Amino acid sequence: MPRLPRPLTVAGPPPDPRPLRQKRRRETAAAWTFVSPAVLIVLGLSIVPVIWSLLLSFQASDLVTPSRWVGLDNYRALAQDPDFSQAVRNTLLYTVLYVPLSLLFGLVLALVLNRRIRFVGIYRTLIFVPFVLSATAQGVLFSFILDPEFGAANSLLHRLGVSSQGFLSDPSQALLVLVAITLWSGTGFCVVVYLAALQDVPQSLIEAARLDGAGRRHLLRHVTLPTLTPVTVFLVLWQAIQSLQVFDLVYVTTKGGPLGSTTVIVYFIWEQAFKNATAGYGASAAYVLAVALGLVAGAVRIVRRRGRHRLEGAQS
Repeated sequence: MPRLPRPLTVAGPPPDPRPLRQKRRRETAAAWTFVSPAVLIVLGLSIVPVIWSLLLSFQASDLVTPSRWVGLDNYRALAQDPDFSQAVRNTLLYTVLYVPLSLLFGLVLALVLNRRIRFVGIYRTLIFVPFVLSATAQGVLFSFILDPEFGAANSLLHRLGVSSQGFLSDPSQALLVLVAITLWSGTGFCVVVYLAALQDVPQSLIEAARLDGAGRRHLLRHVTLPTLTPVTVFLVLWQAIQSLQVFDLVYVTTKGGPLGSTTVIVYFIWEQAFKNATAGYGASAAYVLAVALGLVAGAVRIVRRRGRHRLEGAQS
Protein backbone atom coordinates (compact mmCIF):
# COMPACT_ATOMS: atom_id res chain seq x y z
CA MET A 1 0.00 0.00 0.00
CA PRO A 2 1.56 3.28 -1.01
CA ARG A 3 2.36 5.73 1.78
CA LEU A 4 0.23 8.81 1.96
CA PRO A 5 2.01 12.09 2.32
CA ARG A 6 1.98 13.53 5.91
CA PRO A 7 -0.24 16.58 6.16
CA LEU A 8 1.50 19.86 6.64
CA THR A 9 0.48 21.75 9.79
CA VAL A 10 1.04 25.37 10.49
CA ALA A 11 1.58 26.37 14.12
CA GLY A 12 -1.02 28.79 15.34
CA PRO A 13 -0.33 31.90 17.38
CA PRO A 14 0.87 31.28 20.98
CA PRO A 15 -1.82 31.45 23.68
CA ASP A 16 -2.32 34.79 25.35
CA PRO A 17 -0.76 34.63 28.90
CA ARG A 18 -2.79 37.58 30.16
CA PRO A 19 -5.88 35.60 31.31
CA LEU A 20 -3.62 33.23 33.31
CA ARG A 21 -1.83 36.15 34.97
CA GLN A 22 -5.12 37.83 35.80
CA LYS A 23 -6.38 34.61 37.35
CA ARG A 24 -3.25 34.28 39.49
CA ARG A 25 -3.58 37.90 40.62
CA ARG A 26 -7.20 37.34 41.61
CA GLU A 27 -6.24 34.22 43.57
CA THR A 28 -3.38 36.08 45.29
CA ALA A 29 -5.68 38.97 46.18
CA ALA A 30 -8.28 36.57 47.58
CA ALA A 31 -5.62 34.76 49.61
CA TRP A 32 -4.30 37.99 51.12
CA THR A 33 -7.88 39.04 51.91
CA PHE A 34 -8.29 35.96 54.10
CA VAL A 35 -4.79 36.11 55.60
CA SER A 36 -4.61 39.86 56.27
CA PRO A 37 -6.54 39.82 59.61
CA ALA A 38 -4.11 37.29 61.07
CA VAL A 39 -1.13 39.22 59.66
CA LEU A 40 -2.41 42.45 61.23
CA ILE A 41 -2.86 40.71 64.59
CA VAL A 42 0.66 39.30 64.47
CA LEU A 43 2.12 42.66 63.51
CA GLY A 44 0.09 44.55 66.09
CA LEU A 45 0.68 42.19 69.02
CA SER A 46 4.22 40.95 68.41
CA ILE A 47 6.36 42.67 65.75
CA VAL A 48 5.43 46.27 66.53
CA PRO A 49 5.73 45.91 70.34
CA VAL A 50 9.14 44.25 69.95
CA ILE A 51 10.46 47.11 67.83
CA TRP A 52 8.83 49.73 70.06
CA SER A 53 10.25 48.22 73.26
CA LEU A 54 13.70 48.02 71.66
CA LEU A 55 13.58 51.74 70.91
CA LEU A 56 12.18 52.35 74.40
CA SER A 57 15.21 50.65 75.98
CA PHE A 58 17.38 53.52 74.68
CA GLN A 59 15.13 56.17 76.20
CA ALA A 60 14.20 57.53 79.61
CA SER A 61 10.43 57.15 79.67
CA ASP A 62 7.59 56.74 82.16
CA LEU A 63 4.99 56.06 79.42
CA VAL A 64 3.19 59.30 80.33
CA THR A 65 5.46 62.27 79.74
CA PRO A 66 7.55 62.72 76.56
CA SER A 67 10.53 60.39 76.51
CA ARG A 68 14.18 61.42 76.29
CA TRP A 69 16.87 59.60 74.27
CA VAL A 70 19.68 58.36 76.54
CA GLY A 71 21.43 55.83 74.32
CA LEU A 72 23.14 53.01 76.24
CA ASP A 73 22.76 54.65 79.66
CA ASN A 74 20.03 52.21 80.70
CA TYR A 75 22.25 49.24 79.93
CA ARG A 76 25.19 50.83 81.77
CA ALA A 77 22.96 51.40 84.79
CA LEU A 78 21.88 47.76 84.72
CA ALA A 79 25.49 46.63 84.93
CA GLN A 80 25.92 48.66 88.14
CA ASP A 81 22.50 47.97 89.70
CA PRO A 82 22.78 45.62 92.73
CA ASP A 83 19.05 44.87 92.58
CA PHE A 84 19.38 43.64 88.99
CA SER A 85 22.42 41.55 89.94
CA GLN A 86 20.43 39.98 92.75
CA ALA A 87 17.54 39.28 90.36
CA VAL A 88 19.95 37.58 87.94
CA ARG A 89 21.42 35.44 90.73
CA ASN A 90 17.97 34.44 91.95
CA THR A 91 16.85 33.54 88.44
CA LEU A 92 19.96 31.48 87.73
CA LEU A 93 19.66 29.65 91.06
CA TYR A 94 15.99 28.98 90.40
CA THR A 95 16.81 27.64 86.93
CA VAL A 96 19.74 25.49 88.07
CA LEU A 97 17.58 23.87 90.74
CA TYR A 98 14.32 23.53 88.83
CA VAL A 99 15.42 22.28 85.40
CA PRO A 100 17.48 19.18 86.38
CA LEU A 101 15.16 18.22 89.25
CA SER A 102 12.05 18.44 87.06
CA LEU A 103 13.71 16.26 84.40
CA LEU A 104 14.94 13.75 86.98
CA PHE A 105 11.58 13.42 88.75
CA GLY A 106 9.77 13.34 85.42
CA LEU A 107 11.95 10.54 84.09
CA VAL A 108 11.67 8.46 87.27
CA LEU A 109 7.89 8.82 87.42
CA ALA A 110 7.57 8.08 83.70
CA LEU A 111 9.58 4.88 84.09
CA VAL A 112 7.35 3.84 86.99
CA LEU A 113 4.10 4.72 85.22
CA ASN A 114 5.20 3.03 81.98
CA ARG A 115 4.61 -0.36 83.56
CA ARG A 116 1.39 -2.32 83.62
CA ILE A 117 0.18 -1.55 87.12
CA ARG A 118 -3.31 -1.27 88.53
CA PHE A 119 -5.04 2.11 88.20
CA VAL A 120 -2.10 3.48 86.18
CA GLY A 121 -4.44 5.81 84.28
CA ILE A 122 -5.57 7.43 87.54
CA TYR A 123 -1.97 7.91 88.67
CA ARG A 124 -1.00 9.53 85.38
CA THR A 125 -3.97 11.91 85.60
CA LEU A 126 -3.22 12.89 89.20
CA ILE A 127 0.38 13.70 88.32
CA PHE A 128 -0.60 15.79 85.29
CA VAL A 129 -3.45 17.75 86.95
CA PRO A 130 -1.14 20.23 88.80
CA PHE A 131 0.38 21.25 85.46
CA VAL A 132 -3.05 22.33 84.22
CA LEU A 133 -3.56 24.69 87.18
CA SER A 134 -2.55 28.28 86.57
CA ALA A 135 0.40 29.73 88.45
CA THR A 136 -1.98 32.20 90.10
CA ALA A 137 -4.12 29.39 91.50
CA GLN A 138 -1.03 27.58 92.72
CA GLY A 139 0.25 30.71 94.41
CA VAL A 140 -3.02 31.35 96.23
CA LEU A 141 -3.28 27.70 97.30
CA PHE A 142 0.24 27.49 98.73
CA SER A 143 0.01 30.93 100.30
CA PHE A 144 -2.70 29.48 102.56
CA ILE A 145 -0.95 26.15 103.10
CA LEU A 146 2.43 27.73 103.95
CA ASP A 147 1.17 30.61 106.04
CA PRO A 148 3.59 30.91 109.01
CA GLU A 149 0.81 31.36 111.60
CA PHE A 150 -2.32 29.63 110.31
CA GLY A 151 -1.06 27.36 107.51
CA ALA A 152 -1.63 23.62 107.37
CA ALA A 153 2.09 22.93 106.83
CA ASN A 154 3.20 24.39 110.17
CA SER A 155 0.25 22.73 111.88
CA LEU A 156 1.47 19.35 110.61
CA LEU A 157 5.06 20.12 111.62
CA HIS A 158 3.88 21.10 115.10
CA ARG A 159 2.16 17.72 115.51
CA LEU A 160 5.36 15.99 114.43
CA GLY A 161 7.34 17.92 117.01
CA VAL A 162 9.14 20.16 114.50
CA SER A 163 9.41 23.90 115.08
CA SER A 164 7.42 26.24 112.86
CA GLN A 165 9.05 27.37 109.60
CA GLY A 166 8.87 30.71 107.86
CA PHE A 167 8.57 29.23 104.36
CA LEU A 168 7.72 32.12 102.01
CA SER A 169 8.40 34.74 104.70
CA ASP A 170 11.94 33.48 105.41
CA PRO A 171 14.65 34.90 103.10
CA SER A 172 16.68 31.69 103.37
CA GLN A 173 13.75 29.46 102.42
CA ALA A 174 11.50 31.47 100.11
CA LEU A 175 13.26 30.75 96.80
CA LEU A 176 13.64 27.06 97.62
CA VAL A 177 9.94 26.87 98.47
CA LEU A 178 9.08 28.46 95.10
CA VAL A 179 11.23 25.82 93.38
CA ALA A 180 9.37 23.09 95.28
CA ILE A 181 5.98 24.53 94.28
CA THR A 182 7.02 24.73 90.64
CA LEU A 183 8.32 21.14 90.77
CA TRP A 184 4.92 20.03 92.08
CA SER A 185 3.23 21.58 89.07
CA GLY A 186 5.85 21.39 86.31
CA THR A 187 7.02 17.81 86.71
CA GLY A 188 3.76 16.52 85.23
CA PHE A 189 4.66 17.97 81.83
CA CYS A 190 7.99 16.11 81.84
CA VAL A 191 6.22 12.91 82.85
CA VAL A 192 3.78 13.11 79.94
CA VAL A 193 6.53 13.86 77.40
CA TYR A 194 8.77 11.08 78.70
CA LEU A 195 5.85 8.63 78.75
CA ALA A 196 5.15 9.38 75.10
CA ALA A 197 8.84 8.94 74.25
CA LEU A 198 9.06 5.64 76.13
CA GLN A 199 6.30 4.26 73.91
CA ASP A 200 8.61 4.80 70.90
CA VAL A 201 11.61 2.93 72.30
CA PRO A 202 12.12 0.04 69.81
CA GLN A 203 11.16 -3.24 71.42
CA SER A 204 13.63 -5.01 69.15
CA LEU A 205 16.52 -3.22 70.84
CA ILE A 206 15.21 -4.11 74.28
CA GLU A 207 14.74 -7.76 73.36
CA ALA A 208 18.18 -7.93 71.75
CA ALA A 209 19.78 -6.43 74.86
CA ARG A 210 17.95 -8.91 77.10
CA LEU A 211 19.16 -11.80 74.95
CA ASP A 212 22.69 -10.50 75.45
CA GLY A 213 22.16 -10.68 79.21
CA ALA A 214 21.55 -6.98 79.95
CA GLY A 215 19.78 -6.22 83.22
CA ARG A 216 17.43 -3.35 83.99
CA ARG A 217 20.25 -0.95 84.81
CA HIS A 218 22.08 -1.71 81.55
CA LEU A 219 18.84 -1.44 79.57
CA LEU A 220 18.21 1.98 81.07
CA ARG A 221 21.75 3.21 80.49
CA HIS A 222 22.52 1.80 77.06
CA VAL A 223 19.09 1.54 75.39
CA THR A 224 16.44 3.74 77.00
CA LEU A 225 18.41 6.88 77.86
CA PRO A 226 20.15 7.19 74.44
CA THR A 227 16.76 6.84 72.76
CA LEU A 228 15.35 9.61 74.98
CA THR A 229 18.19 12.04 74.23
CA PRO A 230 16.26 14.21 71.69
CA VAL A 231 13.32 14.46 74.08
CA THR A 232 15.62 15.34 76.96
CA VAL A 233 17.23 18.14 74.94
CA PHE A 234 13.78 19.52 74.12
CA LEU A 235 12.75 19.40 77.78
CA VAL A 236 15.95 21.11 78.91
CA LEU A 237 15.28 23.96 76.49
CA TRP A 238 11.58 24.18 77.36
CA GLN A 239 12.05 24.07 81.13
CA ALA A 240 14.95 26.53 81.01
CA ILE A 241 12.87 29.05 79.06
CA GLN A 242 9.95 28.60 81.45
CA SER A 243 12.13 29.06 84.53
CA LEU A 244 13.84 32.15 83.16
CA GLN A 245 10.41 33.71 82.56
CA VAL A 246 8.80 32.86 85.91
CA PHE A 247 6.63 35.74 87.16
CA ASP A 248 3.06 34.80 88.13
CA LEU A 249 4.02 32.61 91.08
CA VAL A 250 6.41 35.23 92.47
CA TYR A 251 3.85 38.02 92.06
CA VAL A 252 1.09 36.12 93.85
CA THR A 253 3.13 34.67 96.72
CA THR A 254 6.07 36.88 97.71
CA LYS A 255 6.07 40.07 95.58
CA GLY A 256 9.83 39.59 95.21
CA GLY A 257 10.45 39.46 98.95
CA PRO A 258 11.41 38.96 101.64
CA LEU A 259 14.40 41.28 101.26
CA GLY A 260 14.51 40.66 97.52
CA SER A 261 15.29 36.95 97.98
CA THR A 262 12.72 35.94 95.33
CA THR A 263 13.04 38.87 92.93
CA VAL A 264 13.59 37.27 89.53
CA ILE A 265 14.33 39.02 86.25
CA VAL A 266 10.77 39.21 84.91
CA TYR A 267 9.48 40.53 88.24
CA PHE A 268 12.31 43.08 88.23
CA ILE A 269 11.24 44.17 84.72
CA TRP A 270 7.61 44.56 85.81
CA GLU A 271 8.64 46.45 88.92
CA GLN A 272 10.82 48.92 87.04
CA ALA A 273 8.40 49.47 84.15
CA PHE A 274 5.06 49.73 85.96
CA LYS A 275 5.75 50.20 89.66
CA ASN A 276 8.70 52.59 89.55
CA ALA A 277 7.55 54.25 86.27
CA THR A 278 10.91 53.71 84.55
CA ALA A 279 9.70 51.95 81.43
CA GLY A 280 12.90 52.50 79.46
CA TYR A 281 14.99 50.95 82.21
CA GLY A 282 12.62 47.98 82.40
CA ALA A 283 12.73 47.54 78.62
CA SER A 284 16.53 47.36 78.71
CA ALA A 285 16.32 44.62 81.34
CA ALA A 286 13.80 42.80 79.15
CA TYR A 287 16.24 42.79 76.24
CA VAL A 288 19.00 41.46 78.46
CA LEU A 289 16.64 38.58 79.26
CA ALA A 290 15.85 38.15 75.54
CA VAL A 291 19.56 37.84 74.74
CA ALA A 292 19.96 35.28 77.53
CA LEU A 293 17.08 33.21 76.15
CA GLY A 294 18.60 33.40 72.69
CA LEU A 295 21.94 32.16 74.02
CA VAL A 296 20.23 29.24 75.77
CA ALA A 297 18.39 28.28 72.59
CA GLY A 298 21.58 28.60 70.53
CA ALA A 299 23.60 26.48 72.97
CA VAL A 300 20.99 23.72 72.94
CA ARG A 301 20.90 23.80 69.15
CA ILE A 302 24.69 23.47 68.94
CA VAL A 303 24.61 20.52 71.34
CA ARG A 304 21.91 18.82 69.27
CA ARG A 305 23.84 19.40 66.05
CA ARG A 306 27.05 17.97 67.51
CA GLY A 307 25.19 14.96 68.85
CA ARG A 308 23.62 14.35 65.45
CA HIS A 309 26.98 14.57 63.70
CA ARG A 310 28.55 12.23 66.25
CA LEU A 311 25.72 9.72 65.77
CA GLU A 312 26.02 9.88 61.96
CA GLY A 313 29.78 9.39 62.22
CA ALA A 314 29.34 6.34 64.42
CA GLN A 315 26.82 4.82 62.04
CA SER A 316 29.07 5.38 59.02
